[in-house]
Amino acid sequence: MTTITRSAKIRAQLNHPVIDADGHWLEPVPIFLDFLQQEGGNGAVEKFRENKKREDIWYGMTAEERLKRRLRRPTWWGEPANTLDKATAMAPGLMYERLDEFGIDFAVVYTTLGLVQGSIPDPDLRPTICRALNRMNAELFAPFSDRMTPVATIPMHSPDEAIAELNHTVGQLGMKAIMIANHVRRPLDTMPSNGATGGYYASGGYYIDSLAMESLYNYDPFWQACQDANVAVTAHSSSMGWESRASVNNFTFNHIGHFAGASHVFAKALIFGGVLQRFPHLRFGMLEGGVAWACNLLADMIGHWEKRHEAAMRANLSPANLDLKEMATLLHRYGGCAYKGKIEEIVAGPSTLKPFYAAETLDKREHDTGTNFDDFSVSGVSSASDLRTLFQDRFFFGCEADDPTAAWAYNEKTRLNPMFSSDIGHFDVIDMRGVLEEAFELVEDGDLNEAQFEAFTFGNTARLHTARNKDFFTGTVVDSAVQELLSLGKTR
Repeated sequence: MTTITRSAKIRAQLNHPVIDADGHWLEPVPIFLDFLQQEGGNGAVEKFRENKKREDIWYGMTAEERLKRRLRRPTWWGEPANTLDKATAMAPGLMYERLDEFGIDFAVVYTTLGLVQGSIPDPDLRPTICRALNRMNAELFAPFSDRMTPVATIPMHSPDEAIAELNHTVGQLGMKAIMIANHVRRPLDTMPSNGATGGYYASGGYYIDSLAMESLYNYDPFWQACQDANVAVTAHSSSMGWESRASVNNFTFNHIGHFAGASHVFAKALIFGGVLQRFPHLRFGMLEGGVAWACNLLADMIGHWEKRHEAAMRANLSPANLDLKEMATLLHRYGGCAYKGKIEEIVAGPSTLKPFYAAETLDKREHDTGTNFDDFSVSGVSSASDLRTLFQDRFFFGCEADDPTAAWAYNEKTRLNPMFSSDIGHFDVIDMRGVLEEAFELVEDGDLNEAQFEAFTFGNTARLHTARNKDFFTGTVVDSAVQELLSLGKTR
């Protein structure tokens, strides 16, 4: 069935392999249900069926009911309707046979069912689904391990649950790659005792637990388990349904930027929560959101560090620094009639945002909160250079083939780690044969040079997965090329 496609011709001209950091397969549900029945019995199967029916409530409502209840439109027509590609996404053997058409040497293959099912709130069904899904994927992809590896779905509602499935998938099933949800949407249990409402209280009856700071649980045992298991932590999570992505009718409104949005929160939390500092050997892959958001986040974090690390805050922003007598003099001189009789009151409460407190009080109370005065205190960051190093050495970013902003990662001052991610199996890919061809437009358009394209389509993904497991690609068709890459120490 192999056809000489333009992607295949491009691959033939390259002097390096192509690794797909993030392809997808579409699990055939009847087969999955057999595995689910084996893991959880008929009750688990019935629960799964009932949950799927509940996802369709939107379709049974009138337009007025949808607006009143603010029920977000579910994903629709999210899979390819090209018959060959649809079958390819559903059959590992066919995907394996067609990899040469795609110009891909090796594929890291992610779940589709697990993207949602790994995060459902049911505490009994969720781990059972993950256990069934992971066993199914491990077994069905085993004959094709020289060119494809499936990724395990790790449920993240608690560290114990996550560690149990991590140990099972890596230790018993022999899986080499894992995918986590990079947040848990948790219900709010209490209202503030002082009756506070509005912008300083989470809305919608839930909050986003980023798992890396201010979490319901201490996830350090899980991060340690990942480090001990020699796996990279890859995250592939949606933020559809969050406040800014909750259109009742417009799926595209909700979908644009949602992977980036979830990764944005997670990356910040890993830094501010000190996870990168405490677990220096872990590497994190942020998938399908591109890298443009990371360029923006890095610049923003540097800007905030320069203004809001402790020494800068004390020097430039502490209300105690105000010379209130000089302020009163200036207001008398320049204020005019409107200021008559008000200057003493203004000086007594000089803040516009917190107008009824003396400067001394505003200074003192920030030292008495019981929290870290310095937002960067547990991050290990002591310079802008430290932030650049964290982004360069610890984070890797999945970019789809049609994403021109992947080139932003190659700024001469700060180079990040974009990874070629086909996303085959999902609606983004109209024709699987065209993904490498589309990615190569970055070279043809002059946005990437050949060395950068090599890092994008090969080196960065190889470095992510071998950072802890030098044998990740052993026995695969890219083994020798990866070993050469590591011996030469090629980066980005």
